[in-house]
Amino acid sequence: MSYQPVKFYQTGTFTVGNRLLDESDRSVQATTARNNSLNSGHRACQGCGEALGARYAIDAAMAASNRQLIAANATGCLEVFSTPYPETSWQMPWIHSLFGNAPAVASGVAAAMRIKGRTEVRVVAQGGDGSTTDIGFGCLSGMFERNDDVLYICYDNEGYMNTGVQRSSATPPAVRTATTMPLGPEPGNVFGQGKYLPAIAMAHRIPFVATATVADLRDLEHKVKHAINIRGAKYIHIFVPCPLGWGSASHDTINLAYMAKECGLFPVFQAEYGKITGVSKIRKPIPVEDYMKPQRRYAHLFGKNPALETIAKIQARADENISTYGLLEEGVN
Repeated sequence: MSYQPVKFYQTGTFTVGNRLLDESDRSVQATTARNNSLNSGHRACQGCGEALGARYAIDAAMAASNRQLIAANATGCLEVFSTPYPETSWQMPWIHSLFGNAPAVASGVAAAMRIKGRTEVRVVAQGGDGSTTDIGFGCLSGMFERNDDVLYICYDNEGYMNTGVQRSSATPPAVRTATTMPLGPEPGNVFGQGKYLPAIAMAHRIPFVATATVADLRDLEHKVKHAINIRGAKYIHIFVPCPLGWGSASHDTINLAYMAKECGLFPVFQAEYGKITGVSKIRKPIPVEDYMKPQRRYAHLFGKNPALETIAKIQARADENISTYGLLEEGVN
């Protein structure tokens, strides 16, 4: 199950923390000691899931490493909106790598720290799904194979949002992008292409692999803190909705991340050395339509003549995830 020691029973709210709690129960984001590693003043779109994910993850990593952290950042949305030359929103040692070599740069930094005897310094590499699943895939696999002492974080918004909303290998089936237009007998992105990076990372049998969403802050922070304290290669895949690329309302970012998990399209779990050690359960799965309808990238499936067969295929993928990862809470039909 996900790490959630505190239960919140308020409805209609998705707060990041509660300062009425005892300090030991607060999230990093709810404490005055948070690092604000990604500070205000950046140029992300309103409601940007990647900005939230990066702030949550890196602040958690800074807390776990006693602020002894260096980050290598691939080219992409996160790099562009946070460092418009000559400005930066990063309040930490931060390196801009090329689009495809962030894992290699981070591996080199980790090697340099090891040679210098700076074992207390931890290294994070981060990028979007384009730099992770496509352009930097070879470097990332090499980092895993060598078991380099690096935590790689992928912020998955399911497309190349910075360059015009093109398809990546993490783009879901039937989705409209600038390169998968809603035209023809099977509009949108085709079924059967792409790759699922968490499973590929698990196949390398590295010490730790996890998925998370920006809708469950405590689970995300717990996984990042846990990964920072592990030596060797680690991978965390964070689901970060993109209002611009998805055609969704900026205030729906957290809700969409929550629904992606609750319908089964994005399984939330963790694994060690290739074996799943915990999953975030779903008490009552929601239909995939509830998740899809608020997004214009799926609008062509819900017109005057709804694409019922396509929607059923997407629902089948969600159901398969629920079965494969054992996501359904026991005793629930």
